[in-house]
Amino acid sequence: MNYTKITEAPSNHDNLEQLDTMSILQKMNEEDKKVAEAVALVIPQITKLVDALAERFQKGGRLFYIGAGTSGRLGILDASEIPPTYGLPHDRVIGLIAGGDTAIRKSVENAEDDFDQAWKDLMAHKVTENDVVVGIAASGTTPYVLGGLSEAQKHGVLTGGITNNPGSPLAELADIAIAMKVGPEFVTGSTRMKSGTSQKLALNMISTALMIKIGRVKGNKMVNMQLSNVKLVDRGVRYVSEGLGIAYDKAEILLKKHGSVKAALDAGQ
Repeated sequence: MNYTKITEAPSNHDNLEQLDTMSILQKMNEEDKKVAEAVALVIPQITKLVDALAERFQKGGRLFYIGAGTSGRLGILDASEIPPTYGLPHDRVIGLIAGGDTAIRKSVENAEDDFDQAWKDLMAHKVTENDVVVGIAASGTTPYVLGGLSEAQKHGVLTGGITNNPGSPLAELADIAIAMKVGPEFVTGSTRMKSGTSQKLALNMISTALMIKIGRVKGNKMVNMQLSNVKLVDRGVRYVSEGLGIAYDKAEILLKKHGSVKAALDAGQ
């Protein structure tokens, strides 16, 4: 396949070790400013993925992220924040990483090179045609990701791909490809930087828009969030107070009675 591997291209900056601290940070910031613009260009592809996800979620489908290294960790991060933020069970958005849970904190050598393992990891969750598998790989060449998506497609599962190399194997393989051209990294090849930032932005957009589309947000509030600590209970009380136009103490009583912001709002209307 003939494509330019942008993620391995030389940095736009050189002699980094000779720069003072402020210059290093300013130049990093210059590069970071390019990320949001690159993400903006792929909003049509993100839209297509979110709409396809929402349709399948209404049928009981799930969202799986698969990746290695930084990309895998970002998928797990996004998935892990859905239950507390939107009150969904842990088994609706699931992040899988090459090397398993150990790889969340420590690098597992050669795990990303196993073409067959991702499908094995997915099958542990009994993937169906109602699910969507999204592979994340800055390079667009990670065997773990490519193998997982390839096998998912053979079983009729819709696939998405998040990469930073347009024209890469992942961009060509995925049913819906989100290829964000952020340019060379500040430190050559260090894709945890701009590439990782762009992936985090895309993942925020995918999961947040999905949660809005399936009714987990009301107005602009997280009405299904888990009330798992004092801060979140206070936030919930304020949401109920504002939503119903009642005093804080009355809202607190209503929230504690019904157990969720949404239920309290529904009961008070």
